[in-house]
Amino acid sequence: MDVTRKIIGAILIAFFGLPLLFGITWAVGLIRATLSPEFMTDLPRKIIAELPRTADDFFQAALDERSISDVNTRIWFQAAAKTGISPRDLLERTGLQAWLGGELSESLRQVGMVLRGERRAAPIAIDVRPLKAALLHPEFDRFLEATLANLPACDDAGRRAWAGLDGRSLDLRDLPACRPEGTAARDILLAARTRALRGMKDQVEIFEGVSRLPRLPFGFSRTITFLSYFLFLLPAAFIFLGAAIADSSPRGFLRWSGGSILAGGIPALVLALAAKSAALWALRDGGWWWGRHGNSELGAYMLERMRSIPESVVGQLLSPVVAAAAVICVVGIVLLALAATARGKTPKAPARPAAAPPVPSAPLPPQA
Repeated sequence: MDVTRKIIGAILIAFFGLPLLFGITWAVGLIRATLSPEFMTDLPRKIIAELPRTADDFFQAALDERSISDVNTRIWFQAAAKTGISPRDLLERTGLQAWLGGELSESLRQVGMVLRGERRAAPIAIDVRPLKAALLHPEFDRFLEATLANLPACDDAGRRAWAGLDGRSLDLRDLPACRPEGTAARDILLAARTRALRGMKDQVEIFEGVSRLPRLPFGFSRTITFLSYFLFLLPAAFIFLGAAIADSSPRGFLRWSGGSILAGGIPALVLALAAKSAALWALRDGGWWWGRHGNSELGAYMLERMRSIPESVVGQLLSPVVAAAAVICVVGIVLLALAATARGKTPKAPARPAAAPPVPSAPLPPQA
């Protein structure tokens, strides 16, 4: 009977409790990360503030032959540099920087206020039309035309390469570093821009459909994160039920529960630490890997120059998962420690042998 109960308890724990505990640990950690004001608003606003300086630094560094060994990519950058228009100037002349630092930054600030509980949750609209207008600005067209004019004339191979392109499936890595005759190159690039703008909405609404929610006392982010912790009740129910079936004594129940929780928390913790370490390694030391697996050298170089931004994203995203998994492991260790001090099953006393029936004594002979 004890073996059957242990098998049933182990099935409940292994096939229901542990998978749910692993998945919910990651889910709660990611919910906490993605709803944090630091991840949703503070980090994007920091990126926006540093964008002009970062773009100029990257543009100047990309002109160095030691940074970009690909000849075509370097020719495009040199042609853009000859226009005399820096990325900062282009951002300011097209109005894009004003939109980024003004309306978009303000909208993100309001989102942060909702997440921190400083204002009631309500739909917040981000107007994307200024972004579209900036990309359609005549200054952007002049910059594009000036860059094309600074490219060397195409030979037969370059003309064939441009003829094989179209604006519907354009990969910037395939752009020939030469200027074809007429307006073929300009038409192809503008067609690609038009296609990209058609897929963009005029307005993006955050917190859509939450206007009827009451004001949350601890903030939207903290309240949702707190409520997500109740998801742990589901794997806890399977683990505790399986432990109770497997061994009903206090020591056995705690030992099964603690061991199971620890067995579910360790893989989640190891995977979170491995994912975080692998991502940070790829950002810091894996630039060679990006270049050898179909990615452009320019993309790898851009990642190298701006890696502090994705490093912050990785840290903000995976650190809560690591913390949640670590807490689960601590709970398992505590339960195992309690099991060492709890009492186990009371052993049954051995049955005493039945007393032998009294032997009847022989009758005494009659006295004379």
